[in-house]
Amino acid sequence: MCRKNDIKKKSEPKKIEDKNKRLERIAPHHKFTTGLVITSSPLSLVIGSLCIKHPNLFRGSEKLDVSWDKGLYDSNVLVAFRRPRPEWRPQQCFFIQHSLSPEIGVHGTPVDNFSRSGSGGVNLSKLAVGLDLSEPASSKWSSTTSVKFEHVRPIKDDGRAINRDLDGFPITCSGNTHDSMVVLKQESRFAKATDQGLSHFSMQIEQGIPVVSKWLIFNRFKFVASKGVRFGPAFPLASLTGGSIVGDMTPYQAFAIGGLGSVRGYGEVAVGSGRSCLVANTELANKMTEGTIFLDCGTDLGSSRLVPGNPSLRQGKPGFGYGFGYGLRFKSPLGHLQVDYAMNAFNQKTLYFGITNLASST
Repeated sequence: MCRKNDIKKKSEPKKIEDKNKRLERIAPHHKFTTGLVITSSPLSLVIGSLCIKHPNLFRGSEKLDVSWDKGLYDSNVLVAFRRPRPEWRPQQCFFIQHSLSPEIGVHGTPVDNFSRSGSGGVNLSKLAVGLDLSEPASSKWSSTTSVKFEHVRPIKDDGRAINRDLDGFPITCSGNTHDSMVVLKQESRFAKATDQGLSHFSMQIEQGIPVVSKWLIFNRFKFVASKGVRFGPAFPLASLTGGSIVGDMTPYQAFAIGGLGSVRGYGEVAVGSGRSCLVANTELANKMTEGTIFLDCGTDLGSSRLVPGNPSLRQGKPGFGYGFGYGLRFKSPLGHLQVDYAMNAFNQKTLYFGITNLASST
């Protein structure tokens, strides 16, 4: 556990300018977008992605994938190498990944009646090296086992390493300017789709392995269950997401609640963050009009106080929230378009727009 005596006296929250405008990004490996902002670095003017694939690296059907994604304030580089194996054996994938992104999930400041989240001045630089083993699919079930070493370094907007947030509370478990861990992850998935409806279930279990005494030891569990049934042109869909974590924990590992894909009508993680969470989403779609109405709700189950430093309480997040509204779903030459108009419990309205390239689903 993080040491309690590392926590300093609470200071007054600082008002941070919202630098994280919502950007709905096109699916990776099938997109290229550009934008222009006023910054000091020419490279920061570029927004987009680049993907390079080699189907026969050593002339033995080895596959090499290199991808680079960059947004205004985040970036991700992934190198993956796959070796051919018999279909009845687990498929191996060696990977190296580095990502840099603002940590607004836990340390962001809710604004505009919790409809948006502003920067809290904390960014996460993550380096991961590991191996994925994908088991051969049997019937409608599939599973993946992975082991990876992860090095996480919180930094300020200017690139300097830090171990405390703007209020002086610790943001690493080690007390240093970085956290290290070896994580063993098991994920199982079930998917079934027919003309009458669909069913989906996934379960993830992560275990932190104490290779070194100061490395994080934890167990994290998460599940997602969805069910949809077709009644003529109507298609009701319900989804339930939940999870919990025990053992060592850093604030940025907390379950995040709020935003698109969680509780619409709220900014990213503006509802709260905790050691546990439960989020329910319901939609009623009409195939004839391509429209949908939805209702989302989520709660941290009162576990936000168990997160080191209690960032949710300091940011005034409610810990429970609901949002409702309507949207449109339709296909275009550009891909799948999604537009949602949502209202949260504070009567604040938010418009979401998303596009997914059709090629990403093939």
